[in-house]
Amino acid sequence: MSKPIPAQKVKLISSLFSADVDLITKVTKQVENYFGIVDWVSEEITFDRTTYYAKEMGWPLYRRFISFENLKHPEFLVEAKLITNKIENEHLSGEQRKINIDPGYISLERLVLATGKNYTHRIYLGNGIYADLTLVFHAGSFKPLPWTYPDYKDEKALAWFNTLRADYLSYLRGEKN
Repeated sequence: MSKPIPAQKVKLISSLFSADVDLITKVTKQVENYFGIVDWVSEEITFDRTTYYAKEMGWPLYRRFISFENLKHPEFLVEAKLITNKIENEHLSGEQRKINIDPGYISLERLVLATGKNYTHRIYLGNGIYADLTLVFHAGSFKPLPWTYPDYKDEKALAWFNTLRADYLSYLRGEKN
């Protein structure tokens, strides 16, 4: 018989993309009110692997990844997605979103994103939120899966996530405060 063991806290991350670069900066500060201090921000990159959001949000789209200083329990992902949905709704223009915020987390083994959309590889967590296993850590690096979004497979993004994982591991080992 297995004995339940509480999960280790994880490194909360998020992706923010919008046609309005200033809105990304504004919302980054806004999410700190809910998730704590942002301790890392990626460079701005063009979100151009799909035009799926162009009609709703405009074009071109820009993205930043961010991470948060405070570690969270993995089950916080549900609350994080509900909060980011609320923030997105605060920035609507009519019925159209002006920003997309996708929270997730990095653990030692994986990178998981939160979504409200069901699919075969997504696990229901509660309150309409699913966990999307996006990357797995194997042989010293994060690796994409067949369903991983193209921008999360990008070498630059993988390098960023590997660096965040290394910082997280240093923190767990007590090497970082």
